[in-house]
Amino acid sequence: MGVLFQITNAHKSYGDQVLLDGATATISDNTKVGFVGRNGAGKSTLLRILLGEEELDSGEVARHPSLRLGYLRQHDPFLPGETGLDYLMRDSGQPDWRCGEIAGQFEIKGAYLNGPVKELSGGWQTRLKLAALLLHEPNLLMLDEPTNFLDLRTQILLEHFLRDYRGACLIVSHDRSFLNATCTHTLGLSRGKLTSFPGKVDGYLEFIRENRERDERANAAVMAKRKHLEDFIARNKARAATAGLAQSKAKALEKLETVEIIGDEPTPHIRPPQVEPRKGVALRCRDLEIGYPDRKVARDVQLELDHGVRAAVVGDNGQGKTTFLRTLVESLKPLSGEVKWGHGCKIGTYAQHVYTTLPEEFTVLEYLQSKGKGRKIQEVLEVAGALLFRGSHVDKQIKVLSGGERARVVLAGLLLSDYNVLILDEPGNHLDVDTVEALVEAIQGYAGTVIFTSHDRHFTGAVANCIVEVREGRVALYPGKYDDYVYRVNKEVEAGEREAASERAKLPADVLKARAKRAARGADEIRADLERVEASISELEATRGELEVKLGEPASDAELQRICDKLAETADALDAAEQKYAALQAELEASA
Repeated sequence: MGVLFQITNAHKSYGDQVLLDGATATISDNTKVGFVGRNGAGKSTLLRILLGEEELDSGEVARHPSLRLGYLRQHDPFLPGETGLDYLMRDSGQPDWRCGEIAGQFEIKGAYLNGPVKELSGGWQTRLKLAALLLHEPNLLMLDEPTNFLDLRTQILLEHFLRDYRGACLIVSHDRSFLNATCTHTLGLSRGKLTSFPGKVDGYLEFIRENRERDERANAAVMAKRKHLEDFIARNKARAATAGLAQSKAKALEKLETVEIIGDEPTPHIRPPQVEPRKGVALRCRDLEIGYPDRKVARDVQLELDHGVRAAVVGDNGQGKTTFLRTLVESLKPLSGEVKWGHGCKIGTYAQHVYTTLPEEFTVLEYLQSKGKGRKIQEVLEVAGALLFRGSHVDKQIKVLSGGERARVVLAGLLLSDYNVLILDEPGNHLDVDTVEALVEAIQGYAGTVIFTSHDRHFTGAVANCIVEVREGRVALYPGKYDDYVYRVNKEVEAGEREAASERAKLPADVLKARAKRAARGADEIRADLERVEASISELEATRGELEVKLGEPASDAELQRICDKLAETADALDAAEQKYAALQAELEASA
C-alpha cells in the first residue's frame, strides 16, 4: 500500500493558539479516513496545509509524486449564467456525454443539469461540485463537511459512491452516521496531536473514552499513593528511628508521576430549558395549504402533534420542509387553512432568517443573559462554553460574529430560555461531534415539544420519536420509525442505481463509438469555448471593477462586509475562468 501523504512532527500556531504540536500521521492509498476533532482544533488549517495553501511553522508534509488531489470546496466555483453541464465541461475539459454520465451518478438530469446553476439549492450545487471532482479522476478525495445541505437521498447516493470509490478519502464531518457508513479508519486531532485509529469513528470515540478512563484511574491511584507517602513522611521524618525510612519514601515519592491525559478537553454539557410538561394537542393543522403566491408547495395538510413529541420533518431537498417550518412559526402566511397552537405554547425558533434579527450592539454574554432571565451567571457561561464561546469570546459584539457564530448564539439563547416548544432548522450545523452529542442529550431531557429538520442521521435517529414526511405536495405523519424511513429511501436509491446501470448496459456499440469520437474535440469547438470563457472573463472583470469602486464609497459595516464577500467570490470565479482559458489555449495549440 502506497503512502499518499506523510505528516511528520508538524507545528502550526496563530499567536498563542497552538493548532499542531508535533503532529504526525500517514494517509495511504485506497484508505477512507474520517477526520474528527473539536471546532477550532485546526482541522481546516490542516486541510489547507495538505493542499499547499498554508505552510507549517516547522515539520514536513511529504506528498507522493502520483498524488491527484480532489478537494470539495465550500465556496461556489460557478460562473454567472452557466448551466450545470457548462460548469462540468468548463471545470473538467471533458465532453458533454462524459459530464452527463458522471452527473447521472448523482441523479443530476434534465433541468438540474441544463438549467442555471444559481437557481439550484445548496444540496444540488454540492452534487455538481462532487461530480466535477470525479471528472478529474483524483486518487485522494478531501471532503470538508460534504453532508451540509444534502438531503438523505443525496447522502445515500454519496455513501454508495464512496463505498465503491477505489481511491483514498479524507472526510471532515460532524455526522457520525455518515462517517461510519463511508470510512474504515479515523484520524483525530486534539490538543495539537494527531491520533490514527484503524477503525470507524464510533470505535475511535470509544477507544479515546476508554484510554481516558484508564489514565484517570491510574492517576487516581498515583495520587492516593502520593498522599499516603506524604502522610508517612510527615509523621516520621522528625523521628531518629524512622528518619532513614522517611527519606527512602521521599525518594519514592519523587519518582511518582501522573499520566498526561491526551485530548483531555472540556466535555460539553448542555442543560435543556426547564419547562413544565404539558398534556394534549400542541399543534393542529387543518386544511392547510402552504407555499408562495406563484408556487404551491403542499396542500390538504391535516396534522396533529401532542405536547412532548420530538418530531423530525423529513423529505428530499426542495420538497418544502423549511417552507412548512416557516409556516408553523408564522414567518410565512399559509395560502389557506389554519395553523393552531395549543393553549400556553411559547415558541422558540432556530432558523436561518433568525440570525439576522439579533441585536448587533449586544455582546454574546449580554444577549444570553437577556434570554436566560433568572439563570445564574455560571449557568449562562456553561451554555456559552458548550457552544464554543469561552473566555473573552463572550465579550464579542454580535455585529462582528460570523454566520456560524451567530447561529450558535441563537441556539444558546434558546437553551437558556423558558420556551416549551422549539422549532429547529438544522441545529447540528456549525457544531462538532461532541457538541452534537451534548445537544442530543439536552433535547432528550427536555420536557417540551420539539419540531426539527436535520441532515444529521445520528442526531435525528437519537432525538426523533415522531416522523413528519414532506413529499410530493403532502405533509403527513410517517407511519414508521426514522430507521424505517432511512431503509425505504435507501431501497429507492438502490432501485434507481440499478435502473441507470441497466440503461447504460443497453447502449449500442455505435453510440459508444460516437462518444469516443466526440471526445476528440476539433479546433472550431475549442475556439467556441474560448470565446465563451473570454466573454465570462470580461463580465467578471467588469463586476470586479464595480465592486472595487463601491468599496471606496461610504457604507455600513454590514454593507462593506457584503461587498468584500462578493469581491472574494468574483475573484475566485475570475481565477477559475482564467485558468480554463489557459487550458483551452494549450488544447488549441496541441490540436493544430
